[in-house]
Amino acid sequence: MATKKTSMFTLTERITLTANSTNVFATIDLGSYVDVGDRQSLQVHSVDFIYQGTTGSEVLQTTCSADSETKVQVTDLNRGDFVFANDRALVASGQLNFDHTNNTMSHSADLYPDNYGKGSDDGRFIVNDALYLVAKSTGIDTGNSKAINVTVRVNASIVSLGAKDFMAIAIQSTAADN
Repeated sequence: MATKKTSMFTLTERITLTANSTNVFATIDLGSYVDVGDRQSLQVHSVDFIYQGTTGSEVLQTTCSADSETKVQVTDLNRGDFVFANDRALVASGQLNFDHTNNTMSHSADLYPDNYGKGSDDGRFIVNDALYLVAKSTGIDTGNSKAINVTVRVNASIVSLGAKDFMAIAIQSTAADN
């Protein structure tokens, strides 16, 4: 199905949340990795989410003044908001919950961590020119200028697909856009 052109590499993007219950957006540009003419695609092997406080060294608990929920999603089409799990554009999603009273954290899983397998043919093939990130949090201590930073790490490689495989993925992506 796919012929690897590169070894695995990591793409990262950080979203900084400073207001409660407000969607924050970011993109990872894939224009230099995806080439329609050469049937070149990005193969996503896994997606990880890292949650940090206002600074890289600050513990996350000090950024929250109440119970907190932080959600993040990665899609290969720009939906402009969070999507349901059956949306074909969804690449990965995660959620971190902080219980301020008991000072405990937990993560909920729907696609977190998003791991597509260990084999060379395992992965999610992306033929679009960007990945779109959306994140939202509640419970941020906004009165003390605190923030929650969510770093998205996409482990991927560049592959060449056969004509039929590339066309099938492109059609599926186009159908997901409707």
